[in-house]
Amino acid sequence: MIVLSWPPRELHPNARPHYHAKASAAKAYRETAYWLAKTKGDTWLHNQDAAQARISFYPPDKRRRDLDGMLASVKAGMDGIADAFGINDYQINPITIMRCEPVKGGKIVVSLS
Repeated sequence: MIVLSWPPRELHPNARPHYHAKASAAKAYRETAYWLAKTKGDTWLHNQDAAQARISFYPPDKRRRDLDGMLASVKAGMDGIADAFGINDYQINPITIMRCEPVKGGKIVVSLS
């Protein structure tokens, strides 16, 4: 289980930031996710043919958010996790998405199996 912070606003598909701002946010989020996954020490995923993911979104407030927007905003984080385990993100199938109750600051919990 890997707990990511809520993605920066620049990574949401409906945001229209300058491309440098979006690229910087994506790079930082991907790197953070990479190191969080690396510290888990779950080496069994390396070189696996497939992995399943359950992504639970705990938003920072009660605003209504669509699942596809939330999934798109965590793309850089999922790439970082896949990098840490030495797999490509196309090997993660199926992906189960859950919308959960809001928590202060928001978080995303990724469980791989």
